[in-house]
Amino acid sequence: MSKYQRIRDLREDADMTQKQVADKLFLQLTQYRRYECGDSEVPLSIAISIARLYNVSLDYIAGLSEHKRGLTKSALDDLETQLIYEFRELDDVCKGRMLERAKILRGI
Repeated sequence: MSKYQRIRDLREDADMTQKQVADKLFLQLTQYRRYECGDSEVPLSIAISIARLYNVSLDYIAGLSEHKRGLTKSALDDLETQLIYEFRELDDVCKGRMLERAKILRGI
């Protein structure tokens, strides 16, 4: 799926028209249509605005992730962030053990 299709899908999921989105992004309707149709590249500043509008990650818009929210600081609370930092410091064996224990704790 292209980033342009994702932009359109996000708009449709939000039940918004192209005009409504263009207004929220302070764009001319014709320019927004060009972005959504893939006729023009989406500048980073506009991609950031789109991500903020729909509360999704830039990775999702760019097609680099299937997860809309990603693992950004804004998507995680402090405890989740600490857990990720601690996990990254472990070697592969300990990471495997930690994942096994997490499954046990969840009852899987």
